[in-house]
Amino acid sequence: MSRSASAYNQVLQMLQKLHKMFPSYNMGRHLSMAMDGYGDMWNVTDKEMLFAIKKYATHIESDVQDLEMDKILKEGMDLDNILDTSEEEE
Repeated sequence: MSRSASAYNQVLQMLQKLHKMFPSYNMGRHLSMAMDGYGDMWNVTDKEMLFAIKKYATHIESDVQDLEMDKILKEGMDLDNILDTSEEEE
């Protein structure tokens, strides 16, 4: 019977995932953003930290998707200029 990873190990896995997705962000930035509002970190349990990091990861992933969608919409609104430029090149 396989045991699921402890909350501690899941926190580490989430931090690794975040590092792969956002290599320019350091661990301190991720932890600071995830734990914002918790105040004193001394008594935060592993489960609480896992919850906070998962919530932060969901938030930051949706922000990236929103930025990508904004870029697509802006490019779509400029489609006439893009098509005119490609026709002139031919």
